[in-house]
Amino acid sequence: MSGPPDNRAAPPASGRGAAGSPVDGPLGRLRAGLRGFVTTKEVGGEALIAQAPSLKVRELFAAFWPYARPYRRWIPVGLALIAIGALITTVEIWLFKLVVDDVIVSGELTALVWIGLAYLALTLFSAAVSFGDDYIGTWIGERFLLDLRTEVFSHLQRLSPESLQRRRLGDLLARLNGDIGAIESFILSGLADALAAILRIAFFGTALFLLQWQLALIALVVAPAFWLITRVLVRLVRDASREKRRRSGSITAVAEQSLANQMLVSSSNREDYELARYRREGEGALQAELASSRIDGLFGPMLELFELAGMLLVVTLGTLAITDGSLTLGGLMVFVTYLGKLYGPINELTGVGETMFAAAAGAERVNELLDEEPEVSDARGARRIGTARGEIELDDVHFTYRGAGAEALSGIGMRISPGEAVAVVGPSGAGKSTLARLLLRFHDPQRGSIRLDGTDLREIELASLRRNVSILLQEAPVLHGTVRDNIAYAAPGASDAEILAAAEAVGARGLVESLPDGLDTELGERGRRLSGGQRQRIAMARALLDAAPVLVLDEPGTGLDEASRESLLPPLRKLIRGRTTVVITHDMRFARLADRVLTLKEGRLIEPAGEPERWEAAVA
Repeated sequence: MSGPPDNRAAPPASGRGAAGSPVDGPLGRLRAGLRGFVTTKEVGGEALIAQAPSLKVRELFAAFWPYARPYRRWIPVGLALIAIGALITTVEIWLFKLVVDDVIVSGELTALVWIGLAYLALTLFSAAVSFGDDYIGTWIGERFLLDLRTEVFSHLQRLSPESLQRRRLGDLLARLNGDIGAIESFILSGLADALAAILRIAFFGTALFLLQWQLALIALVVAPAFWLITRVLVRLVRDASREKRRRSGSITAVAEQSLANQMLVSSSNREDYELARYRREGEGALQAELASSRIDGLFGPMLELFELAGMLLVVTLGTLAITDGSLTLGGLMVFVTYLGKLYGPINELTGVGETMFAAAAGAERVNELLDEEPEVSDARGARRIGTARGEIELDDVHFTYRGAGAEALSGIGMRISPGEAVAVVGPSGAGKSTLARLLLRFHDPQRGSIRLDGTDLREIELASLRRNVSILLQEAPVLHGTVRDNIAYAAPGASDAEILAAAEAVGARGLVESLPDGLDTELGERGRRLSGGQRQRIAMARALLDAAPVLVLDEPGTGLDEASRESLLPPLRKLIRGRTTVVITHDMRFARLADRVLTLKEGRLIEPAGEPERWEAAVA
C-alpha cells in the first residue's frame, strides 16, 4: 500500500517565463535541492486522516482573531509591558558601557554607586513588568483557548450523529486540543513574541547607531542573508508543519479506537495488528518530526555562521575604531553585546514563522470542522412548545443519507394517536432506526413532513422538541459517573427519592442497592461495571425520569440473552404506560408491547397497520 498522499502544491505550469519563474529561479532551484533533504519519508499504509484544505495566513486571522476581541482592552496593556521590558533591557546593557568607561578604565569608583542603584531599580522594575506581562499574556491566552475550544465543541454538538460518525474520534480530540493550541500560539503568544523581538531589534539597532553609525551599517549587512535563508526554507517549514498536525490526529485516532474496543481486540487475537497500526502511524509522526528537525538542523547552523561572521567583522573594525579614538572600549564591548542580542530576536522571528505555519496547519483542520454546517437547526421564528399531547403524523416522508444511492425511507405515511404504542418491525436495513432519528430530528426528510400535535417538527424549537421526545437507545449508553448522574442525566434537578422511584419502577432498585455505594457508585467508562441488562435498566430509569410524552424505543433488547430480554418486558410496560411510544424492533416479544404493528421493508411501509397477533401469524 502506498503512503499518505503528497499534498504539497505542484509548481505552476506557466508564469513569468523561465528566467522570471519563482520555480526556475535561483531560490526555486535551491528550494528544490533542499526538499529531498527535509521532506517527510512516506510510511506504508493509506492516510487515516486526510489533509485539510489549505488556509492562508490572512484567512487564519479573519477566522480566529474575533475570539480575542473580548480581551482587546487588555491587549494594549500587554503590548505596553512588552515594549517597556525591551526598553529596560536596552538601558541595562547601556549601563555596562558606563561601568567599563567611567569605572574600570578611569579607575573612579564613585560612579559605581549610582550605576549600581540604577541597576537595582531597573532589576526590580523589570521583575514587576515581567510578572505583569506573563500574567496578562497567560490570562488572555488561556481565555482565548477556552472560548475557541468551547465554540468548536458547541459546533460539534450541533452536528448530526452521522456527521460525527464519519470522522475518527481521536482525530476530533486532536483538533479540539492540539490544533486549537497551535492557533493560540500564533494568534496571541506568537504575535506577542514577534512584537517583543521587533521592539528589541528596534531598540538595540538604535543603540548601535548611537554608538557608531558607520560600524552599525557594516554590522547589519548580514540581515539580507537572514532574509534569504528564511525565504528559501519558508515553504519547507509550512509543509512539515501541516504533516505534523495531520499525523498527530492519525496516531490519536488509532489509539482511541483500539483502546475503546479492547475487549474485541483481545478476544479476536488482534493485538499484534493493532500494535502494527499504532506503530505505522507512529512511524509517520516520527518522519514528520524528523523532517522538521532536519529543517531546524539546517537552518540553525546557517544563522550561526552569519552571526559569527558579523561578530568577527565588528570586533575587527571596532578594534581599529578604538585605536583612532572614535570608539571607547566600553562602547565596543556594549556594541558587541547589542549585536549579539540583536541576532537573537532575528532568530526568534524565524521561530515565529514556524509557529505561524504550525498555527495555519492547525487552523486548516479546525476551520474544516467549523465550515461543516449542522444538518438541522432552529428555523427563524421556531416555536417553543410546552408539554405535547403526543400525536405524531408522517406525511409522504422520503429520506436519503448523504452519499447513499437508495432512499432509506420512501413515501412513509402514518398517524399515531396520543398515548398509543406502535411497533415498527422489519429486517435490518429496512429503515427502522432512520425513522427514530427523524422523530428526534437528527435529520430532516428531503420530502414530506413529520408533525407533532399538528406542527411540523421543522417549525418547533429543537430544545422544545427534544424535551417532548426521548429515546431509549439500543446501545443503552451509560456515562462515566455515578448511578445518580446517569439516571438524572436528562432531569438534573431530580431528588434522590425521585431517582430511586424511577429505578424501582423499572426493576432497578435492587441493582442500585446492591452496588457498593448505592447511588454514589461510579459505573466506570461506558458503564463497564454493569452487564448489558443492567445498563438497559439504568437507561430505562433515565427515560422514565425524563417524563417526555413521546418515547422511542430503539431495539431495546439488542445484545441481551433470552432471560434478560424477558426480564425487560415488565418494566418496559410501565415505561410506555400513558406515553405515545414507537417501538423499533425485530423481536416479536417487544412488538407485543404495542397496540398495533407497522412493517417496514427496504424503506417502504408494506403493512399499514395490524394487531401484533396478526403480525406474528404472518411471520410464522
